[in-house]
Amino acid sequence: MTTKFSPTVTYFRWTIFLLALGFWFYQFTQTSLDAFGWQFRFLTIWGLTANLVVSWMMLRLVLGKSTKTYNPLVSATVVLGAIVVFMYWKLWFINPALVNSNGPIVWYQEYYLHALGPFLMMVDAFFILGVFRNIVRTLVTMLAVFVSYIAWVEVLVRPLNSFPEGKAANGLPYPFLNDMVMDERLVFYATTIGTAVVFMLIGWVVSRVIVKLG
Repeated sequence: MTTKFSPTVTYFRWTIFLLALGFWFYQFTQTSLDAFGWQFRFLTIWGLTANLVVSWMMLRLVLGKSTKTYNPLVSATVVLGAIVVFMYWKLWFINPALVNSNGPIVWYQEYYLHALGPFLMMVDAFFILGVFRNIVRTLVTMLAVFVSYIAWVEVLVRPLNSFPEGKAANGLPYPFLNDMVMDERLVFYATTIGTAVVFMLIGWVVSRVIVKLG
């Protein structure tokens, strides 16, 4: 059975998709193509890519081209977006240089990637689609994303890049990571994943409240 969506939902999902698509392609003009991994070294761009893929899936749903909701993937994308926003601004308010190795980024990119983009995805996910329906599959998907990113930056990105330079390592995409030895980075990664699990549980509670109120 095909769900009927209002024109407002259709326009909203087109907006989310086109913004994600535009900013995704824009990254190719803003990155150093000499660096291994290009812009995909950054967790923020993994979040943007996930937003693009998920927004396309949800647009297909509203256009009647698919009946699959891919709920665990959408839910994991919401958590990824929350981590990107939380970690970026937490470090930015300490010192912007901790996250921006090449200096300040243009304002509209900074606020889309680290505020508006994840927020729009959350609005759709919580209030239109309905997320966190299967907490176990969401957890597995989320862990797969984070572990894959950690393996990517530690096994490939770090050895194949020499910048940014830090006190303990070189080549990791975020400057602050290069000031940590491996043991410290592992603790940081574990803490970040733990925070993501907390965000996932908060999201599950919020989704249940929305369902009951609706």
